[in-house]
Amino acid sequence: MSILALGMEGGGEGYTPPGVGIFWEPLIGHDATAITRPVFLAVLSVILISWFLLATTKKRAIVPSKGQMATEGVYGLVRNGIAKDLIGSHEFMRFVPLLFTMFMLILVNNLFGVLPFTNYPTMSRIGFPLALALIIWIIFHIVGMQKHGFFGYWKSLVPAGLPKGMIPAIFILELITDLFTRPVTLGLRLFGNMFAGHILMALFIAGGWYMLQSGGVLVVAGGVTWIFAFVMTLFEMLVEFLQAYVFTLLAALYIAGAVADSH
Repeated sequence: MSILALGMEGGGEGYTPPGVGIFWEPLIGHDATAITRPVFLAVLSVILISWFLLATTKKRAIVPSKGQMATEGVYGLVRNGIAKDLIGSHEFMRFVPLLFTMFMLILVNNLFGVLPFTNYPTMSRIGFPLALALIIWIIFHIVGMQKHGFFGYWKSLVPAGLPKGMIPAIFILELITDLFTRPVTLGLRLFGNMFAGHILMALFIAGGWYMLQSGGVLVVAGGVTWIFAFVMTLFEMLVEFLQAYVFTLLAALYIAGAVADSH
């Protein structure tokens, strides 16, 4: 559904502000098995990312092209600025492909929210960020148990030197954090920012369009509203990059904690 159409809903009875219904856009089918707009965009993002990475690295050169520079810049950010700094020089390389893939996937799907022909951040559908958070949750537990052993991994949740009376309570709190709090907050943080940003942009754009169509003094108000919408779009682009970065950063941090010698 076009955002411009949101302000004109209601059959001419007045302005209808955008609601959560704009996040459910079935393209094929109408029930739980429908192929929705976010599903289509998620698949499209995989195709675009694959094409871009192959195209920019197929003919690598000492003097890189602009595409190669962009790819190497993003890879260097994830490899050196996130994975190596947080996980450490001995362990980080095996996790770079995962973290780089996560960053690229989230970034492209977030940026879909400000592109004219897509106009939808895929991560504003809660199933997508929670699925990515679940992948990270499974991986950091598996690598932690591989390194420290099953019992050693869970035993290390309790810091050494605690009074015996505090051990059960601390263990339960740490267990809740590892099993529930980390994956839920990791997914909800990304979802909440993308959801709120998209609905605010829809509100400004649709409201501005409605006022521009109303005539009179509202035309001026509509123009000002669209200026705010443009500024918000620029700000949203920054937020979309930062959320991809923060998600990848926290994923690396959780993995680092799981494989650390002092875990």
